[in-house]
Amino acid sequence: MVFPVPGWCRLAYNGFVLTERLEFAPERDGEVFAVVPAAPAVFTLRGDDAQAEPYVSKTANLRRRLQRLLGPVEERTKKLNLRDRVRWVEFAPTGSDFESGFLLYQVLREGFPKSYANRMRFRFAPLVKLHLENEYPRASITTRTGRLKGRSLYYGPFQSRTAAEKFMNDSLDFFKMRRCVDDLHPDPKFPGCIYSEMKMCLAPCFKGCTDEEYSAEVNRVQAYFDSGGESLSRELSAQRDAASSNLAFEEAAAIHVRLEKLKPVLSQFPGIVRRLDHLSALIIQPCHLADSVSFFRVGCGAISGPAAFSIQPAEHTKSQSMESRVQAVLDSFPPAKGRLALETMEHLALLKRWYYRGHRIGEIFLADDKGVFPMRRIVRGIGRVFRGEGPEVDPSTQAPSSNGDTGGAGKNQDPSLRSG
Repeated sequence: MVFPVPGWCRLAYNGFVLTERLEFAPERDGEVFAVVPAAPAVFTLRGDDAQAEPYVSKTANLRRRLQRLLGPVEERTKKLNLRDRVRWVEFAPTGSDFESGFLLYQVLREGFPKSYANRMRFRFAPLVKLHLENEYPRASITTRTGRLKGRSLYYGPFQSRTAAEKFMNDSLDFFKMRRCVDDLHPDPKFPGCIYSEMKMCLAPCFKGCTDEEYSAEVNRVQAYFDSGGESLSRELSAQRDAASSNLAFEEAAAIHVRLEKLKPVLSQFPGIVRRLDHLSALIIQPCHLADSVSFFRVGCGAISGPAAFSIQPAEHTKSQSMESRVQAVLDSFPPAKGRLALETMEHLALLKRWYYRGHRIGEIFLADDKGVFPMRRIVRGIGRVFRGEGPEVDPSTQAPSSNGDTGGAGKNQDPSLRSG
């Protein structure tokens, strides 16, 4: 007989829950298969021995997966079958592969603290690190983060180490910050390196500049990474216009060439890459609940959620606009709190895995420098996710834009999703 735990069995794992628990008996397997949904889910299979290791996994179709694992044993097959070992089936339905992956991570992290990382097969996200704690700061590529409240700054996530290194090196060609990795002890007798000879470094190693001059150059590099390259673009544009106004046309032409060289470098900058302590985003995913989508909040590289957002407003919210309802859900998320560096790296790995897929389900919207979200675009994105449509495409790149929207409302928008 199938025994759902009364009042929804809640098995908490860091705020997540496996909401159903069913008793399994081989002679009554059909009853379990009829109850479980043929839909995505995260599930756990347990035996009578509470100390025995459970089987934990995710699936796109829970009923089909359980039929394969718990159905009658086929002759001459090597497929895994747990029919005679399982007593309890615990599961939670999910709306998307992203939600399944995040819930699976939480369950494994709680149940297998020593081996969950290997089970998840994490590949940590490459980041550009600005070593501001060094007396003479430099930049490097890393997959390890320290404290986000420390002096060093981290920018990412990038898709691969190769992409991060190319972007960093191409970007630093426009500045004169050092590329060497040693701790410097400036000595006027030091011969310098190839970068100083090419006038591509201020050469603090042999006092080729004052500490103030080097600090000013580092501040320019930080402004460049903070603004996604816009600070340098504005700086060069202003210099070009000033030279042109002063009739220094050769100088203006040279600056214009630098601007043209900067454009392909900035095109390498993925839309999701931000300074980690400023990374604030909303991910919208399909939801297993009817007439709803799921919200996930990203803050300082950490993911929280899901929160179900109903397309049809509740009776007491019918007078509110869609934007105000979205903002209310965003405000309901707990504030981003300090997490262990390892946990931040794991969340970034999950975010990278989803964002850089060739075909991803759901959309992401990034907050601006002031932490304000593009509400009208989010409302249109909710409609696309709810209807199962792909993100709008930027015609200039033929790829999803960084915020999943290029601005058009679309002719087929669901009336219930319109703002106001």
